[in-house]
Amino acid sequence: MGHILETVMLVCFGLSWPLNVAKAYRAGTTKGTSLPFIILIATGYVAGISAKLVTGQFNYVLAVYVLNLVIVLTNVAVYFRNLALDKGRAAGGAAR
Repeated sequence: MGHILETVMLVCFGLSWPLNVAKAYRAGTTKGTSLPFIILIATGYVAGISAKLVTGQFNYVLAVYVLNLVIVLTNVAVYFRNLALDKGRAAGGAAR
């Protein structure tokens, strides 16, 4: 039962991250985005993955942790893309 509840939590978080990535990409700016927050979330997923590896729990929950981490890291990549766009606009360029 614990694995099921943990999976539900991860799925709920996991469904929100792709929406956040898409929104950030469309926005094309880092305004309203916190890189430390995203890094904190990624660190939490790394800790969850590490816990599964240390305890030898190689199951579907581990796969969900990995998938969520990949999506959060995609958000980091979008952040740096948007940061470059922000810098281009600040420099007077037509970055978009």
